[in-house]
Amino acid sequence: MTAKLRLHNSWSRSVEAFESLEPGRVSVYACGPTVYDYAHIGNFRFNVWVDILHRVLEWAGYEVTLVMNITDVDDKTIAGAQKAGQTLREYTERYAEAFFDDLRTLRIEPASCYPRATEHIEDMVALVEQLLERGLAYEQDGSVYFRVGAFPSYGKLTRLDAEQLRSTGRVEGDAYDKENVRDFALWKAVTNDEPCWETRLGRGRPGWHLECSAMSMKYLGNTFDIHVGGIDLMFPHHENEIAQSVGATGEGFARCWLHCAHLIVDGTKMSKSLGNQYTLRELLDAGHDPAAIRYLLASVNYRKQLNFTFEALSQAKAAVTRLSEVVLRLQASIADLPDTGTGGAQRALQEAAGGFARALADDLNTSGALGHMFTLVKATNSLLDEASMGRGEATDILTWFREADHIWAVLPTEELIERSVELAGSTLLAVGPPIPEQDIELVVTRMKARAERDFSAADELRERLLEHGVVVEDTPRGTRWLRR
Repeated sequence: MTAKLRLHNSWSRSVEAFESLEPGRVSVYACGPTVYDYAHIGNFRFNVWVDILHRVLEWAGYEVTLVMNITDVDDKTIAGAQKAGQTLREYTERYAEAFFDDLRTLRIEPASCYPRATEHIEDMVALVEQLLERGLAYEQDGSVYFRVGAFPSYGKLTRLDAEQLRSTGRVEGDAYDKENVRDFALWKAVTNDEPCWETRLGRGRPGWHLECSAMSMKYLGNTFDIHVGGIDLMFPHHENEIAQSVGATGEGFARCWLHCAHLIVDGTKMSKSLGNQYTLRELLDAGHDPAAIRYLLASVNYRKQLNFTFEALSQAKAAVTRLSEVVLRLQASIADLPDTGTGGAQRALQEAAGGFARALADDLNTSGALGHMFTLVKATNSLLDEASMGRGEATDILTWFREADHIWAVLPTEELIERSVELAGSTLLAVGPPIPEQDIELVVTRMKARAERDFSAADELRERLLEHGVVVEDTPRGTRWLRR
């Protein structure tokens, strides 16, 4: 990336030039899943965005340390385990493994580590002890609370006013009304049959907010580069993280805060009660392409709401197909192209590549970057149609599309090796895995329609094949297909 990366820092409410603490290295902490159920597409809007950030930072030349926590103890996981009649570990392990399976399906690069809350109880106890020593926490009835009034800078991230900060009282739950600012639980005394640990603080379990502070500082240090999360976590979770971490160490915490906006469905809030909360598994079972799902989730800038509709998912599928087709066409055409072209292809590539890099550097403007990518798709197809592209230009454009897909990760992952197939007396060029017999029949029927110059029927058959995940391309050397 040649353009300087600029990111919208929620702390300053402005887009700033990004500078890492250590040259060439970036430390990132992401608030990960609470593993009490299967993750839904709103969760994966966040996870795909984190993956785009991860990939862009690597593209910009940074070595990235990304830490994403797994919350496997809180009110929701405990309630779920008790209802299921399972241990906390048995219950959460099922959903943690499902989450990792879903990440692989969406081709999300793994984080450097995924620390689990239950494996870092000692780190949390030590952090609470620091806060007690500094007078920022107090014990009552076996529980320990953070004293919000003793931390003057509380509320700076979300711009809470002084009137809100005067509220008194204590909050026990892991989630609470955003209109109330109260002392929150760091450590919860447990007297019933809930999961708990015997510690120097007594018998109990950690509060949800404490977990992220302890784990982020353990793996990234007291001060690190970037903290990411959903916009709904700004208050109270991120405010509480800042209070705990800065209060305990007296040092800065995250230097840059990035927050991802909500995903809505058909223009309304996603919820189980409305029947519009979809898990990734439900979409896959309905036959939707994971590449199209990933594309849709990445296609809108992270600070804007993303409206998920099945029409938009269909459009995303068509966009992924267009990208795959231009790559296939370039591969098929290179051997038959002249040594040199008119120069138009090189100009189109330079304009697209420059615009693409500038868009991503501008606070991860994914929609703008995709716009430049598809401008090049259109130009490439036109130049190939006009026979004005040279072999070297085609190779450069093909290479660039592959490099750009290191960000999007939507093109076919298998090596696109061409092989000749004798079929119905004709030679076809097959790429990727075999296609079903019924689709082969459609390919042959389409070839006959083209031979008879019935292009309307050929186009209709091509669309039917696309619905089956089979991309057909007509090249100077014959008809070729790719099973996606």
